[in-house]
Amino acid sequence: MTDSPAIHVPLDPKEQPILDGLLSIRDELSLLKSDRSTYIRSEDVLPHYDAVIKQVHKLNDVRKESGNVREQNRVDRVLEDCFQLISLFFMTIGRTREAPVAYAFTSTMKRLLDHLKEAGFYAHKDIEGLDTVIDTLRESVLRGKEQYSEHLLSLLEVRLDACQVMLDELKAHVAKLSPQLSPTYEKLVSILRSMSAANTRKNVYWLLFKAWSALTSKQFPESEVRSFQDQCKEIEASMVDGKFVMSDGSVPEGQDVVIDLLNRCLVWSDLVIERKGKIDSRFAEPFERLREIRNQLEKLSLTQAWSLRETDLYSYQRQLDRVDESRQEDGNFLGTDGKPAELHSQRTLLYLLRRNYAYIFLLIISSEPVSEALLPIFNQLQTLRRCLIEVQKSGGCTSSRELYPYSMKLNSIDNMRQDGKFYVGNDIPEGQGSVNHLLSECFEILCELRVQAEENNDND
Repeated sequence: MTDSPAIHVPLDPKEQPILDGLLSIRDELSLLKSDRSTYIRSEDVLPHYDAVIKQVHKLNDVRKESGNVREQNRVDRVLEDCFQLISLFFMTIGRTREAPVAYAFTSTMKRLLDHLKEAGFYAHKDIEGLDTVIDTLRESVLRGKEQYSEHLLSLLEVRLDACQVMLDELKAHVAKLSPQLSPTYEKLVSILRSMSAANTRKNVYWLLFKAWSALTSKQFPESEVRSFQDQCKEIEASMVDGKFVMSDGSVPEGQDVVIDLLNRCLVWSDLVIERKGKIDSRFAEPFERLREIRNQLEKLSLTQAWSLRETDLYSYQRQLDRVDESRQEDGNFLGTDGKPAELHSQRTLLYLLRRNYAYIFLLIISSEPVSEALLPIFNQLQTLRRCLIEVQKSGGCTSSRELYPYSMKLNSIDNMRQDGKFYVGNDIPEGQGSVNHLLSECFEILCELRVQAEENNDND
């Protein structure tokens, strides 16, 4: 069981039964999360949601009576765990457009936005589209007013407002850049991140010759980092009297932001080359832990459709939260000797931490509105659709016989339905509409290809 980061605040004795109840619910949710013997159903999740809301009512009554309405202690952290798990469970059962899902979204989004603000540099693509995500979540919360607790909905609205305020601040920061300097700024952000990525991985080369392959490995891709350093020096050499000057002699706005980032890239490139990917031994333990989480999340992002259960993300996020909240008030990590991290270790750990949060957000936002019970069928249909589209792009088929394998597979999936629905045992899993729509789309593409093949035969 991966607990939340600890908070050492005295607990009101009247809150102890509430804490015990929430701990019991969290344990039950954790057991349900770990059970891979069967798929998760709505009936498994909703009773736990109701139980959590019941404890929320009790907690509000106790705090109104004591006057400690804003107190934050272990009860709040365990309650946060319960809401986070329930939110991820709603994704797992395919109810991705309902209000509780917004909790997991806002948890990760807030962390990402906080880190972007702390870093002080980010690309436009890092924040573009987040407005749409927030608006979509607000619509989900609005639709849930008749179905879900007002306590949960109020909490979600506050969290969405906090994300919107932070996002607006970040957008205002990049808005200071002139259009002329934006490409340079974006390139420097990419270079800085690429050097950080090279700093945290081994350099692997695949050598292929005829039917033989060999794997060689080096601990540090120095040539790659030096190429990034050379790009930075080229940008520096293009400056005139320490400023970026346009061809017409004008000096665009946003000089300080871009120059600061350029200097940061140059200093970082020297540090990375000097350390050759080796971190201070005082921070070896968190470094290896974060790198292992990064590798696991990277694999999940590649095989998400076939291997991810959204609730798996809970343990990863809690491990990251522990590392993130172990930092001092000034943001520094402390080593095993109790002393702050030097620049290389600090930036290396922060890069891994931020990269991992970004992976989790990517996995959450990519969650399909389909129950895990229907995901195998949904994934097969997605693969079929991609294949059929590729056939279309390549000019279609010369004979309808070439379409037989696709037709047989689609018909076998279609025959699994009863009265237009996919059953798993006696259950009708969530996501019927999405799967049926995808099946219909595949049949339509197949029909178009068949007509095209017949026309080609007629012309011949």
